[in-house]
Amino acid sequence: MNSIRVRLGVIGLALLTGLTTPNAASAAPAAPSPTVEEQRLGRAAPQEILRRSGFDTVAPRLARALEAARTYEEARRAVTREGARLWQRAVDRAQGRGPAGGDLSRDDDRPLYWARLGMTREVRTWEPDFGLTDGQRAALLDELERASRGQDAIRYPHGKGLKRILLTGFDPFTLDRDVRISNPSGATALALDGTVVETADGPARIETAVFPVRWRDFTDGTVERTLRPHLPKVDLFTTVSQGRVGRFDIERTNGAWRGGFGDNENVGRTETVPVADPASQPQWTTTTLPYAAIVAAPTGRFPVYDNTSVTEIPAGGTQPVVRPEGPTPGSTARAGGGGDYLSNEIAYRATLLRDRLGLRDTLPGGHVHTPVLQFGAGNTTEVTDPDFVRNRLDIIAQVRAILRVAAEGK
Repeated sequence: MNSIRVRLGVIGLALLTGLTTPNAASAAPAAPSPTVEEQRLGRAAPQEILRRSGFDTVAPRLARALEAARTYEEARRAVTREGARLWQRAVDRAQGRGPAGGDLSRDDDRPLYWARLGMTREVRTWEPDFGLTDGQRAALLDELERASRGQDAIRYPHGKGLKRILLTGFDPFTLDRDVRISNPSGATALALDGTVVETADGPARIETAVFPVRWRDFTDGTVERTLRPHLPKVDLFTTVSQGRVGRFDIERTNGAWRGGFGDNENVGRTETVPVADPASQPQWTTTTLPYAAIVAAPTGRFPVYDNTSVTEIPAGGTQPVVRPEGPTPGSTARAGGGGDYLSNEIAYRATLLRDRLGLRDTLPGGHVHTPVLQFGAGNTTEVTDPDFVRNRLDIIAQVRAILRVAAEGK
């Protein structure tokens, strides 16, 4: 996830009314076809990943639950239950609890991604006898997305003496380039959810959630809806995504621009990042992570950089200009340090929300780009290999170390 390099990359707030007041009186339309994302499920690599992790049972289990549902409310409960069960199962597997379900390494984030798509395909194509309106189906899909991504499971213990850290990751992306791709930020979210890191100032509890690589979900406010209840209560937050080969970047500045790169639905968007109250929307937001301390600390085998570069249209200008030292006054954003894709956008949205909540001076938060997760040399067909696993484990461990330093930083 970055700008000119490999640029990364639920249903919206307007559908929330469908969660509570489904219009049962409307005529039930025909079930829609699977999405572009869901259609990739039939490829050999996703099927192997599901089979070798034991997650090939997830979608059939939901299908049976839907078949047994006799009302919309029964279906809604089943979808919420099975979505939450998938998230917890993925977290447990990543953290060594329960059976592995197969020989795929436990640190792998891909079983969660592909199993979720199997579930959303079941909901999308389900045609119950009692009929289902478009609003009801959309509400079920929204429930499933939130529950299976940990977005509604962020909870911290009560009491004093425990810091609270919030971390977000992403799904795999650029899957038409290589359907085997894993995203180390999603793997990190699974590995660290609910864990405690010891800092010089005491223990810190980490809670996590994963976001889709889809422009429409961001337009519909999934980031703000998930983070708004928690930012006033945490001591630190960081959005995380995959960035450049061989390095970590702490992104100093985030830009209010979408550069048009296709998402997991093969949809592009080229526009100003759409947010509430656009009249007060800034072109840039900045990190409040202790970047100097993070860069100086020995956190792992990958180098960590304080990335200050942006791309802007200068005040009075018409053409984009790269600014290695950050934006100039009055400029218009064309790429933040993290590019102009969804990694930049989640960083922009999270830090803008921080500022609009009045937390700019008190809450450390920003974006961390991980190294690109690479397969071993010569592996162009296998879904995993020892170097692939080692690289992912090292990235996860280094993010954890970065969080420790950030929690101690001033």
